[in-house]
Amino acid sequence: MKNSLKFGFTAVAASTGNDTGDDKSRYNQMIKDCRLGYELGFDCAWVLEHHFTDYFPTPSPLILMSHLAAAFPGISLGSCVLVVPWYNPLRLAEEISMLSHLCAGELHLAFGRGTAKLEYDAYDIDMSSAKDRFKEAITLIDKGLSGEAIEHSGEHYNVGRRVKIRPTPNREKIFFYGAVGSRESAAGNADMGMPILLNTQFPPHMLKKVTEGWQERADHIGLSVPGDRPISTNCVVADSDEEARETARGYMAKFFELQADHYEADADHWKGIEGYKQFSKTFGNLRKMADPANLDGFLDNQLVGCPKTISGKLEEYRDLGFNHFILNCAREGWPRHLREISMTRFATEIAPAFKTAA
Repeated sequence: MKNSLKFGFTAVAASTGNDTGDDKSRYNQMIKDCRLGYELGFDCAWVLEHHFTDYFPTPSPLILMSHLAAAFPGISLGSCVLVVPWYNPLRLAEEISMLSHLCAGELHLAFGRGTAKLEYDAYDIDMSSAKDRFKEAITLIDKGLSGEAIEHSGEHYNVGRRVKIRPTPNREKIFFYGAVGSRESAAGNADMGMPILLNTQFPPHMLKKVTEGWQERADHIGLSVPGDRPISTNCVVADSDEEARETARGYMAKFFELQADHYEADADHWKGIEGYKQFSKTFGNLRKMADPANLDGFLDNQLVGCPKTISGKLEEYRDLGFNHFILNCAREGWPRHLREISMTRFATEIAPAFKTAA
């Protein structure tokens, strides 16, 4: 018997390509996407965090999540991700605690350390300190959400007095994840007591290595974290695989161009920054991915195709241990009809077979 899967969608501030592209249009369309996902019965709306460019400008995920909690009662909410080195972690813990009382659904909070030098520079934070800041901030957030009085004196953060977070967090509905891209970082998240969030940028055999790295470390330290194992993936549903892939090629190429601009991929900032050197190769490929001719391998790993093909890919990822799928049905420039078709066909033609034990 296979367990029932959860399906979420990303709520992103992206233009449709046919609108004016201004921020009001982006946000209006994002709310329309959320309303459709809510009406179709998706389990969770996942919010991104990015700053200062057209690359999904959502600088305050928790503000957006509190709005969605009121607009769509009962839906669970997720972050992919909250970039914790940019926050005062005690303040972030307070806001998470507030949201836990405003949201009727679950809170799936994935954390990350961020990879855009533009954003680090703007916040005047040394990017080489990100890894240590991340670990210390997670420790402080976890302490704050314990419901107990806390104090903290660390390398990057201090709590000047012994305090207890108010309101007292509704902790049973808050779930943490760490966004990772390597076996090493997966093991580090196990050390922090967090399950991991991955995406299908990586092929299944690499995902398997990363999840095994987390599991081996978890077994070694006696960590058991039952529950959701989320993975983020792009989704385009059509009558045939050929139609879906042809549609996805053009729109995904535009997405990678925007991504390369936001991360300043051509500058290769990461090669000299401790803790980020591995990203030189990852981001070095972004410009290549902006060419539709280079996307076939990438599309092989996405939920792109006819319903039968997508169902088979879901089974493959389910067998790797993933049980909560975050669908990217909206990217920059994706027209309204493409978003609606993919979300609707997935919810009505694909999801039902995976929503009960089969």
